[in-house]
Amino acid sequence: MQTAPKKVVTAWAMYDWANSAYNLVITSTIFPAYFEAVAVDDASISKTAVTFFGRQFENTALYNYAISFALLIVAVLSPILSSIADYKGNKKKFMFFFLTMGSLACISMYFFDRNTLGLGLFSVIVACVGFWSSLVFYNSFLPEIAAPEDRDRISAKGFAYGYVGSVILQLICFVFVLMHDKFGITEGKGSQISFLLVGIWWWGFGQFSLRRLPNSIPAGTGDLKHHIFLNGYHELQKVWKQVMHLPSLKRFLLSFFFFNMGVQTVMLVAALYGKSELGIPTTNLIIAILIIQLIAIPGALFISWTSSKIGNLQTLMILVVLWSSLCVVGYYLPKGGIYEFYGLAIAVGFVMGGTQSLSRSTYAKLMPETKDTASFFSFYDVTEKIASVIGIFSFGFITEMTGSQRSSVLALMSFFIIGLLLLFYAASFKKNTIASEF
Repeated sequence: MQTAPKKVVTAWAMYDWANSAYNLVITSTIFPAYFEAVAVDDASISKTAVTFFGRQFENTALYNYAISFALLIVAVLSPILSSIADYKGNKKKFMFFFLTMGSLACISMYFFDRNTLGLGLFSVIVACVGFWSSLVFYNSFLPEIAAPEDRDRISAKGFAYGYVGSVILQLICFVFVLMHDKFGITEGKGSQISFLLVGIWWWGFGQFSLRRLPNSIPAGTGDLKHHIFLNGYHELQKVWKQVMHLPSLKRFLLSFFFFNMGVQTVMLVAALYGKSELGIPTTNLIIAILIIQLIAIPGALFISWTSSKIGNLQTLMILVVLWSSLCVVGYYLPKGGIYEFYGLAIAVGFVMGGTQSLSRSTYAKLMPETKDTASFFSFYDVTEKIASVIGIFSFGFITEMTGSQRSSVLALMSFFIIGLLLLFYAASFKKNTIASEF
């Protein structure tokens, strides 16, 4: 196949520009800090205890549980929706639905305060479901618009656009949060305005992508063998059977399942860890997250270049070793160590974008030629989400059991070590011609 025209590739990459604002402002910076400050019963007694449905939680653990629940919903819904999208060829409609749902959930966060904890958690869950579900359909366009030899480069381009777009909106949000007195509002109100802006940004730029992406060709012909809502799980089963006969893909997915537990958990808990465990002030925390985003751009591009020289799996092994080392560094960071936290942010930023981008493009390369791209990426997404659920839930559970997030950070090493061993196992497979190219 040939790679699609530049305007189509740019339109695809622009969806990363649109949705990454959610990932930065809501997942990584302003919202976690706002949640940690607002979700408290009585700050004079405890700065972390919050009651929800009659049970008292550590507010950081409650947040982690909410994200885990949202990711579990995505894992359940994804096979159903991707199967329908492949069969009817309407991936763009599903993408529109979920980006709209996620955008509206971000806008509803404007009304979240100390008295509306239920609304805040509901908005967090719905926005997370919208974000990750839309990505299933977005990712599935990659093998449709990019030839195999261009997939690493185009995948990296998407992440690079995402980092640039999210940083631009983050800087706009900073104006309201850090200079709130200039507008005659509180810092909390500045945060709420930021959530509103994310929803508008995500929806607006998302339309740019949808109007320029190609319409999918329906994979279905005739009557379905199963009810359309059950067919997704049968499609997932069919993909599973194909994966079992593709040793290189099977071994890669197994390793991805484990190292992705660590990657996703680090990305989702970094802000809360810095604020509540290390005592990093909000301003410095936001600067650190910005550093991560900015460093991630050259990181993703450099790692894409590296993979073209030494191979995808070999590059991923180096990245997983680096992730393991960063867990140790994070565990030993001193409380209040702002500059040490900045150093860790630089390192995380460099490996973060490249790991995500290379994982996605490696999977796209190893996939067989098929019209069921959404179903195949649904399988990838389910693998990713189940791993994320286990990782985030484990982090929250260990935090509650030990009373410290440091223990949870150190425990993440086990995910990376298992993933590394399985990557060695995948790289050792040389009988398949395709695998030898990786």
